[in-house]
Amino acid sequence: MAEETSVPENREDTSVPVNREDFGKLQFGCDHYKRRCRIRAPCCNRVFTCRHCHNEAVNSLSNVKEHHELVRRDIKQVICAVCDTEQPVAKVCSSCGVNMGEYFCEVCRFYDDQIEKEQFHCIECGICRVGGRDKFFHCPKCGSCYSVGLHDNHECVEDSMKNFCPICYEYLFDSTKGTIVMRCGHTIHTECYEDMLKQQQYRCPICSKSTIDMTRSWEILSEEIEATTMPDEYRYEVSILCNDCSGTSRVKFHIFGHKCSQCNSYNTRVTQNQGLQQDPSSGC
Repeated sequence: MAEETSVPENREDTSVPVNREDFGKLQFGCDHYKRRCRIRAPCCNRVFTCRHCHNEAVNSLSNVKEHHELVRRDIKQVICAVCDTEQPVAKVCSSCGVNMGEYFCEVCRFYDDQIEKEQFHCIECGICRVGGRDKFFHCPKCGSCYSVGLHDNHECVEDSMKNFCPICYEYLFDSTKGTIVMRCGHTIHTECYEDMLKQQQYRCPICSKSTIDMTRSWEILSEEIEATTMPDEYRYEVSILCNDCSGTSRVKFHIFGHKCSQCNSYNTRVTQNQGLQQDPSSGC
């Protein structure tokens, strides 16, 4: 497998700036990050621009046995993209003196020239995140950083972020994609959640609780049920379990749905069905 290389997008723009450390800034990198270095993966001794480039390359190999993930903290050597000098992990190149990343985290071995992302290292998470330290807080029960707007305003689920997205199955904790916390406390990629709503799916894929306020929809459904009389053979009761409040009820069967007698939600499931009563005199 060929090694990944990094070249400037436009070498004509790489004139030497007044500050040597800024030379080549934003001119090197990959689709994932702008940085002035490449990393040597200790797991396979190959060179890539970032860990995501490594993971995408090795996990696309035809031999499944060669698939593996790069552990970012195991990185020991980097190669300066400006002068090609290989050296131990550091912010400034030991040979040409450029910043290999305007943002640098020694713990994560992470470099990025695009500091407008407002990167910060969360000690509790153990990784770097983006968005600004003052805009996030760490929830110890959920095990991740959330927007300050969710402080004391979300349903905590033990290690909620240390799971896979229930739609695309990508691991959420260190995903580069945006995530949201649903009303039930489970987390999901923002784009996956939006796609789910476009498909008119309003229940959490994990626990089946409603993800949005369905009050008006339930009112409309009640009106439709009231206006639709069921035939005599379908007039019986069923036992239901409510996905929203976990309450149980016994209600009249209706083809349109069954309303929870405790919270008025139609997000319910039948647990026991009396069914049609067969005439004893009829044949098999």
